[in-house]
Amino acid sequence: MNGLFITIEGPDGAGKTTVLNELYPRLQMIANSEIVKTREPGGVMIAEKIRQIILNPEHQQMDERTEALLYAAARRQHLVEVILPALNAGKIVICDRFVDSSLTYQGAGRRIGMKEIAQINEFATEGLTPDFTLYLDVDSDTGLRRIHRSRTQEIDRLDLEGLEFHQRVRHAYLKLAEENPARIHRIDAKASLQEVVDSSFSAIVEANPKYFKRGE
Repeated sequence: MNGLFITIEGPDGAGKTTVLNELYPRLQMIANSEIVKTREPGGVMIAEKIRQIILNPEHQQMDERTEALLYAAARRQHLVEVILPALNAGKIVICDRFVDSSLTYQGAGRRIGMKEIAQINEFATEGLTPDFTLYLDVDSDTGLRRIHRSRTQEIDRLDLEGLEFHQRVRHAYLKLAEENPARIHRIDAKASLQEVVDSSFSAIVEANPKYFKRGE
């Protein structure tokens, strides 16, 4: 594959989607190839329908392994319809969440085990790993306050989990970042939006000079 695969990760309330929406036009201006912006779970019709099932607050009875398998199924469909074709065509793919989210939310948050979740996703992705990951880090108290302040009409099933769940998720993210320093770049998401966007922009461009024009 000739393309570049970038993911943006972080606990709830870190501002991933907002940051990605701010980054996208700036990166487009200096990219050497087309940028495909997408998200998980979702990105294609089948995966978006699975997303609705997973995140619906009415589905509180969902088993944690069912949840993990649904995420992997949505990821597989998204991969074959969007990510792999784009990478094979030499494009830059920037995805809001990928396997790291399953490792942290289902592996650590749900206590299924990160090793077990890695095995499920190895099958789903055939071992595809992002080339570069931005991890937007925010403490769980701040993240949850942001969610309940700004997303009152969009609270999903995972947002309703307690503080300890979200703390386990964040600690797992920090562990992944520590174990994968060449791939995962940590950004302090408690800073202002402009600071987070500027830091994220610089990190992406500096780490991937082949794909972005320098000095612009």
